[in-house]
Amino acid sequence: MSETLREIAQQLKDADKKVQLIYAFNGVGKTRLSREFKQLISPKRNGNGDLEKAPLPRNKILYYNAFTEDLFYWDNDLELDAKPKLKIQANSYTDWLLTLLKDLGQDGNIVKYFQHYANDKLTPYFSEDFSEVTFFLQDGENERPDNLKISKGEESNFIWSVFYTLLDQVITILNIPEPDNRESNQFDQLEYVFIDDPVSSLDENHLIELAVNLAGLIKSSDSGLKFIITTHSPLFYNVLYNELNSKVCFLLERFEDGTFALIAKQGDSNKSFSYHLYLKQILEKAIAEKRVQKYHFTLLRNLYEKTASFLGYPRWSELLPDDKQLYFNRIIQFTSHATLPNEAVAEPIPQEKETVKLLLEHLIDNYGYWQEKKEDGQHA
Repeated sequence: MSETLREIAQQLKDADKKVQLIYAFNGVGKTRLSREFKQLISPKRNGNGDLEKAPLPRNKILYYNAFTEDLFYWDNDLELDAKPKLKIQANSYTDWLLTLLKDLGQDGNIVKYFQHYANDKLTPYFSEDFSEVTFFLQDGENERPDNLKISKGEESNFIWSVFYTLLDQVITILNIPEPDNRESNQFDQLEYVFIDDPVSSLDENHLIELAVNLAGLIKSSDSGLKFIITTHSPLFYNVLYNELNSKVCFLLERFEDGTFALIAKQGDSNKSFSYHLYLKQILEKAIAEKRVQKYHFTLLRNLYEKTASFLGYPRWSELLPDDKQLYFNRIIQFTSHATLPNEAVAEPIPQEKETVKLLLEHLIDNYGYWQEKKEDGQHA
């Protein structure tokens, strides 16, 4: 059943679950879904009628998405050759966020969290009014060295560190049952946390650690807060799936007519993500080292089967290239099911080795599981 993003946002709201985990390829509409959900929870204050008295969005929902990152921008001042600094766009959200972090004394925790995922010598320094941040590498000298412009990946890590530190404080404060006993009452009306693809620039080890830390933070929340997390990363999805006890899982799809579907995923269709990555790594290594053997066809078939199962295809062969679907199906069937001794030990011919490479690339290029580049989001 196809729906609009607003209808899907309403579905997520009506579900009334503590954690809803959503997988979607890049470009499908995760960020737009987060915006629709935010608008649904807290409509814009446009000064017309009752909306003029509507609560600020920050009072009802805390969100992290691409728009959150856009609130941070570089002032290079190339004409004057000034030192680069990361400025924080002033609006009601950032003013509130940074004032809270300052009042709660959390700038030191932001630095520690950021350095853990970036570089323990790379140090962010907030201006006194928290309107801008400069970065420098500590070199052991007393005098502070020149400012640096950090990479885009490091910048994303820093912005996530700001959000995560705030989220940690929110959960800690709301876990105190009596509002009068809380350090701050600015979160008392908060109902939802929406997180869209936190940090895609991390290596696998740090991404796993981030997912484990986030899951632990969510599990520690007992105030009634509800969490919605969307991602295009199968690894991030898989770790969260295994770490979070109480959650419901979905696949978000977009169709050619611009409508969407939120498909519930049950049981093993979620657990297969780790194995997807493992099979892919084995095949890529064999191809790179030019050591493709007969058994790699069995692994390739297994990878196609698990991908088809997750995406809801009745037959894995439907994922093969359309123009040669029958031909490749026969090759994989014959090679992966060979039983005679001479078939089991025979070295694949060059054309067969090339077939493994071609079909692995076809799966990756057309079904989006491991792509970091932006997809157009067509139905797989």
